[in-house]
Amino acid sequence: MSDIKQEIASRVKDMREVCEISIQDMAEKLDVPVETYSKYETGENDIPTAILIKLSRFYNTSIDYLLGETDDPKRYR
Repeated sequence: MSDIKQEIASRVKDMREVCEISIQDMAEKLDVPVETYSKYETGENDIPTAILIKLSRFYNTSIDYLLGETDDPKRYR
């Protein structure tokens, strides 16, 4: 797995854990199967753009942060 893919998976997992949300609850919020969401967090599946947008809105962070392009989790305004 590429370093970039692992970075994205790690950030998505970290954000969920910081918010104390279960994998099942997050999968339900995103309307995806638990197995699919779990694979996003392990880097086994690429995360579709629509899901990245939902995640950034839910966590109130930028997509750039989720993609590892910045270390600042603040949303752009």
